[in-house]
Amino acid sequence: MIAVVGSSNIDIVLRVDHFTKPGETQKALNLSFFPGGKGANQAVTVAKVGGDGCYFVTCLGNDEYGRILSQNFLKNKIEGFLFADKPTGRAFIEVSKHGENKIIIFQGANASLTKDRINWEELLKRHILLLQNEIPFETTLECAKKFNGLVIFDPAPAEGITEEILPYVDFLTPNEEELKALSISIFGEFVSIEDSAKNFLRKGVNNVLVKLGEKGAVLFNEKETLHVPGFKVKTVDTTAAGDVFNGAFAVALREGKSVEDAILFASAAAAISVTRMGAQSSIPEIEEIEEFLKVRL
Repeated sequence: MIAVVGSSNIDIVLRVDHFTKPGETQKALNLSFFPGGKGANQAVTVAKVGGDGCYFVTCLGNDEYGRILSQNFLKNKIEGFLFADKPTGRAFIEVSKHGENKIIIFQGANASLTKDRINWEELLKRHILLLQNEIPFETTLECAKKFNGLVIFDPAPAEGITEEILPYVDFLTPNEEELKALSISIFGEFVSIEDSAKNFLRKGVNNVLVKLGEKGAVLFNEKETLHVPGFKVKTVDTTAAGDVFNGAFAVALREGKSVEDAILFASAAAAISVTRMGAQSSIPEIEEIEEFLKVRL
């Protein structure tokens, strides 16, 4: 089974004509509420695409939003979630008419996911671990250090991350903006995707997998540089695309696909997700991904 340790939020999504400028007030075109959070999005993707649930360590608030999220987890055969005496985390998301997004996170109960709340015996039974950066970094670091299997780390948001985690990461999976921010934070500069990837490899990361949206993804490791093309689709909302990619990538690796085929599978899942509104509501079924690949390849 795959494990995820990370955040859970309620996404408050405002569709707007354009991103709001400093000092500007504009009317939203629509208001929606969706279950979200990078950790939760990845866990639900694993459960939905993999078909056999997921072990997900996260902190929900003892409030109505927490109950909504916990019911959604149970429906998807997700176990491992915890509660804290803080409000459930929230994400305030602007989505432009082009489908691009800007996100502000309120941590809430996610900040309570400290390493002493982890059930290490249960977590270490799993073979693949998905991590992100919306919970205390100390917890994420401890999980990466202790886990004996494959660690996939999505450095999002790319702030407060130290290089101490890098030797414990099998796949570092930033998008281009996250790679740039993380490179500047750790190395003091960003020259190019390739140079940054090589810097992270020198620091002990086994693979750097840079997500490029419809352009696909580029894999860097000591043996090769591999570009896997993406898929052009009509974009509606990109909110959870990176999370869907990571969750589907983990499932594909667990099923024994090669890394290249796993990237292709993950890109297809992410491409489908951006044609739909919302985070977890946009996650495709495995049959949809397989049919998409049949048509597109």
